[in-house]
Amino acid sequence: MASQGTGYDLSASTYSPDGRIFQIEYAAKAVDGAGTALGMRCTDGILLAVEKLVPTKLLVPSAKGASLNRRIAAVDRHVGLTTAGLTADGKHLANRARDEALNFRDTFRMPTPVPALAERLSLYIQAYTLYSSVRPFGISTILGGVDADGPQLFLIEPSGAHFGYRACAVGKGRALAKTELEKLDYAALTTSEAVQKAADIIYKVHAENKDKDFELELSWLCPQSKMLFAPVPPALVAEAAQKAKDALDEEMED
Repeated sequence: MASQGTGYDLSASTYSPDGRIFQIEYAAKAVDGAGTALGMRCTDGILLAVEKLVPTKLLVPSAKGASLNRRIAAVDRHVGLTTAGLTADGKHLANRARDEALNFRDTFRMPTPVPALAERLSLYIQAYTLYSSVRPFGISTILGGVDADGPQLFLIEPSGAHFGYRACAVGKGRALAKTELEKLDYAALTTSEAVQKAADIIYKVHAENKDKDFELELSWLCPQSKMLFAPVPPALVAEAAQKAKDALDEEMED
């Protein structure tokens, strides 16, 4: 890619002779090197899960530091998002999503529909691929929420393209996570069941990257959270994590 992109990868507004924008491809590489994130659209709500890699033991754990160092962000009462890639880009996009949701409430006096918010964010991300004075966002974003049409889940790519999914995964373990997600029946899967499924998948994909510690981070929007987007209770996360560890150990022994 380096030889082909020479001279054509200096600006996000420049096409290569074969119609590629190399800076968008570089942004996708930043996503592929990040900890895995996944989302599930269940029968009664949404679940987001993250393999949050811990670069140093001195880092304050999320459970003890409240909202410190979290990769899943609440956008509004009925919607949240997570990103894989450059952490700072993800925090900026979460703030932009909150502004969009607030502006919609102020204008229309109702919560923003999840598809409308996904479209606004995708247009914002795509704008950063149009000008030579800026660079593309180095993140892929999973946006989930519940509106009048029920649970909704979207994936927004670094190019600004967005698609609706029953389940999706981004990050280093995307391929394996996608394979595991395709085995589930989302027409019957509840968020309570999805907590354990997500923990199993995250631990399985992390087995390929054992040299780094990680935290399992889960958030949901469902009847158990009173239909508010919130972190999964720590006790439930710890229980799911322990079961996932035990299942993985048994599988490796066999």
